[in-house]
Amino acid sequence: MAKEEQTGAGRKPTRPRSAAASASRDDAALPQTDNADAADPTDEESAGGSTYLVPGLERGLRILSEFSAREPVLGAPELSKRIGIPRTTTFRLLQTLEALGFLERVNGDRYFRLSVAVLRLGFEYLSSLELTDVGTPILERLRDATGLSTHLLIRDQRDVVFVAKAQTHAPMFSSVKVHVGTRLPAHATVHGQVLMGDLSFEELRQLYPEPQLERFTERTPATVEELYGRVRESAALGYALSEASFERGISVVSAPVRDQSGKIVAALTVTIPRSDIGEAEERDPLVIAVCQAALELSERLSYCPRPDDPTAAQARRKAVTAG
Repeated sequence: MAKEEQTGAGRKPTRPRSAAASASRDDAALPQTDNADAADPTDEESAGGSTYLVPGLERGLRILSEFSAREPVLGAPELSKRIGIPRTTTFRLLQTLEALGFLERVNGDRYFRLSVAVLRLGFEYLSSLELTDVGTPILERLRDATGLSTHLLIRDQRDVVFVAKAQTHAPMFSSVKVHVGTRLPAHATVHGQVLMGDLSFEELRQLYPEPQLERFTERTPATVEELYGRVRESAALGYALSEASFERGISVVSAPVRDQSGKIVAALTVTIPRSDIGEAEERDPLVIAVCQAALELSERLSYCPRPDDPTAAQARRKAVTAG
């Protein structure tokens, strides 16, 4: 179900000879890359205070980022080609990541896959998020009220990432299970379009510089201009609907979650296990419930709704309807 887009980029600064000469005996025991991994402290000052990248660490993290659901197993030759470093250097980095528990070998000596240490880091990160701590009870209440599975997502560059869920146990959901950590392409999902609601066209263009966007269905935006139109439409409504626009037999309603500054930090969604949401009498209460839950979570994050906030306006429709 999930299709990942992993990217890795970064500068490759070199290490001054003086720093290399002063390396400790312990440093010598570590795998070495083409460029040394220490910097003269004056480098940060001369760089205007920008963060100095350690080449060995950067390359190791870029190796980890190449593994995905589509490519769970990769070898040293392929990784060497993608990252642009010698195979021997790549293999030493792979051995180091293996020794630390981040990779494990499969299909022979030169093929690897992610190991348990990566999973542990992911769960530690998720458990540290105030967003998930505060959001999980809200997801559970929304699930109980609607009978539908609910999820919380954040955006990581061009991906959306599921960070919390409240799964319903209804039989009709038996084939519709999204795991925490699942990634989907942001541009092709309403989750991503909701999460990009704060971006200007220029920012969206920087994120998607290519002339044509990858298509997943006939409803996927083909260009950044079309994507921006979808993003602005969702932002104006205060929510977004998808009826089998990314995956057959799955519809969703999604609304933005904002923090104290008003910035969109997450999307809260319900999943309907069919290709349509239904008529207005079924759809409208669902939209109201999702917007109400998203607003509640935003307020728990100290957000004060603006008078023109469309999500808050949708949430208030519940009181009007009840009256």
